[in-house]
Amino acid sequence: MTPKERAIDIYETHYYSDFFDDDTSFKSHSQNTINEIIKVLVELSNGEFTFIHDVEYWQEVKNEIEKL
Repeated sequence: MTPKERAIDIYETHYYSDFFDDDTSFKSHSQNTINEIIKVLVELSNGEFTFIHDVEYWQEVKNEIEKL
């Protein structure tokens, strides 16, 4: 899945959950979800670059959400 497709998927997940009430909240919560994914990847890397491509991918997804 491309970063743009993943961004739309995550955004729509938050959008259809009905927990949030405006576009800013959808984006904010979607980005928080991605921040948690990145945080876990960095922790799992344990100071190495094990998941660097995965982190870069999720950064791209985060950038795509910002464009929505």
